[in-house]
Amino acid sequence: MQQLLQNIKTGATEVVDAPAPQVGRGQVLIRSSRSLVSLGTERMLVDFGKAGWIEKARQQPEKVKQVLDKIRTDGLLPTVEALISKLDEPIPPGYCNAGVVLEYGAGITDLQPGCRVASNGAHAEMVCVPRNLCAKIPDEVTDEEAVFTVLGSIALQGVRLAAPTLGERFMVFGLGLVGLLTVQLLRASGCAVLAVDVNKTRLRLAEEFGADVKYLSSDSDPIAAALSWSCGKGVDGVIITASAKEDEIIHQAASACRKRGRIVLVGVVDLELRRSDFYEKEITFQVSCSYGPGRYDEKYEQGGQDYPFGYVRWTEQRNFEAVLEAMRTGQIRVKELITHRIPFPEAPQAYGSTLSDPDALGVILEYPGQVDRSPTVNIADSKLRPAGKCSIALIGAGNFSKMTLAPALAKTPARLKYVSARTNGAAAAHIARKYGFDYASTDLDTILADREVNTVCIATNHNSHPSLVCKSLTAGKHVFVEKPLAIDIDGLKQVVDTVRMHPEQHLMVGFNRRFSPHVRKMRSLLAGRSEPLAMTMTINAGIIPPNAWVHDPEKGGGRIIGEACHFIDLLVYLTGCKVVSVAAMQMGGQLPIREDKMSILLSFEDGSGGTVNYFGNGNRAYPKETLEVYSEGRILKLNNFRSIAGYGFRGFRKFRTWQMDKGHRTEVAAFVTQVEKGGKPLIPFSEIVNVTLASFAAVTSAREGRRIDLVKEYREL
Repeated sequence: MQQLLQNIKTGATEVVDAPAPQVGRGQVLIRSSRSLVSLGTERMLVDFGKAGWIEKARQQPEKVKQVLDKIRTDGLLPTVEALISKLDEPIPPGYCNAGVVLEYGAGITDLQPGCRVASNGAHAEMVCVPRNLCAKIPDEVTDEEAVFTVLGSIALQGVRLAAPTLGERFMVFGLGLVGLLTVQLLRASGCAVLAVDVNKTRLRLAEEFGADVKYLSSDSDPIAAALSWSCGKGVDGVIITASAKEDEIIHQAASACRKRGRIVLVGVVDLELRRSDFYEKEITFQVSCSYGPGRYDEKYEQGGQDYPFGYVRWTEQRNFEAVLEAMRTGQIRVKELITHRIPFPEAPQAYGSTLSDPDALGVILEYPGQVDRSPTVNIADSKLRPAGKCSIALIGAGNFSKMTLAPALAKTPARLKYVSARTNGAAAAHIARKYGFDYASTDLDTILADREVNTVCIATNHNSHPSLVCKSLTAGKHVFVEKPLAIDIDGLKQVVDTVRMHPEQHLMVGFNRRFSPHVRKMRSLLAGRSEPLAMTMTINAGIIPPNAWVHDPEKGGGRIIGEACHFIDLLVYLTGCKVVSVAAMQMGGQLPIREDKMSILLSFEDGSGGTVNYFGNGNRAYPKETLEVYSEGRILKLNNFRSIAGYGFRGFRKFRTWQMDKGHRTEVAAFVTQVEKGGKPLIPFSEIVNVTLASFAAVTSAREGRRIDLVKEYREL
């Protein structure tokens, strides 16, 4: 299939070949018929991409602070590399789609192949969306009309927050698509509307929809117009659907309101509010969130967990349905809003002229009736690839694959054959093109059946690791899986049993810290010790919102199991011994997430002791990872994998690398070499299991307030 992508670094748009998405549980696979260009959002992305570095920084000052903090802690070069990589990631634009259902996943009972649906899918010949982000199109509504559903829902949510009542007077600032839809919804609610804009064509449309209008010339006064229109009383409410890089519109809206009026912001404007504007009139101000309740709630959108109808009457999906019904009954008219119809293959050429056309409004992309549903796309000529013994498929196309794994693999002699992502084929194709993989695919079964592929690298959500590891080992592949190996005992047992049945296959977990030159230097300095070690590892992990997937016990397993396992493994490597017992304490109080603020005390076979302080409540300006090791009157201190300081060591005081090195590239290169040449495991499987169990024990110990003996607690393993 083909998909439109925008390059955030240059602003360029292109139609690229991408593998067709595979439908999963609770998802709907749709063949696109039409999609609508959101001129405001997509113009903003294009303008941002075309802007220079200085202008990009001016537009995102909060990001600049994050970059400066990262330079201080990680160094200039890693920060620049990360920034360039992030900006180089193409963005799939578009979120207004109409099409025909091709397939649906488990758990869906109210759709059939052939149903027409509106969704928030991107500009692509096929899209895969969750059920809660699409709605059936009534027979009386055409696909051209249905593509306005999502923008109509954005307008509807703003109107719902404004709570208009029959006979009230409302002012609408900005007459783009959302503004003109807002005008119609307010009129349908029985309100008089004063529409304000600088575009005379759009003002004429607003008049057709029943609004009074005010042209904003350079010398016009919207406040005076609103007061005159409301007989000096002030309007009941203002809905702002404009986009502006200033706060004057907010001031004008407040000045136009009556006492105890209300303002709802749907568009994008600066928010340096003047207290006097709101204080004297007790004006209510609220920002509207996109399509309505459920937006950005992963459990609702991706997990299909609906809100109770009796308590949340209007979710984003029910807003979709309401807009479509309003189109069916004629309360919302959108045909008049269409100004351009563009065949999808011509979209990149049309973007430049259309986005800059002041009279452009409803720009519709039209798709062909037939579409290539191939789940695998050829990216490069395989004859140009190295003919090494290691032939790799990379499963997962998220940030870690793009910014860490794929660049490291590209520096090895391995043949890079596939990048796979079940629903995000465009991301897989981007990684494949950038780093020299032969194919991008969304079909794991095809990859595992390919006899040329002898190695699979897994970088997907944590809960999928055990099943993917077992499938890959059973298919006769060597496996590199990013940590954690498993997030619960059942998953770990599944892997242990499979490993026992396939001893000839290599299994490696991405515990990269032990491959860092800093950690290896520390181990060499501690070689020959006659006493146990005392170690303190402190991780300034940073704040992650409570609703992030990593905190989900069923999907991410939590940050201790998902990330702190790294540091348990690091201490195992330094001691050369396994963990025998674990005692942990997490922060108390009424915090939404307590587990990622934890101290873990580890006891080792040789009597060494280690503390892992994993704190998710620190500041980005402070180094992320520090380690202190005390041994026989000597001390080593590791600072963020950039330098080591030694105290009491003969002939050693300092070790430093020119950039932060956490061992990723060394780890990946060593694994490829092992696959090609054989030899002992890079990390003994018994150590991998021990570290995984220690992470489980830390969570259990912190929750239950008891010390855990690993042998007694996990006898079956």
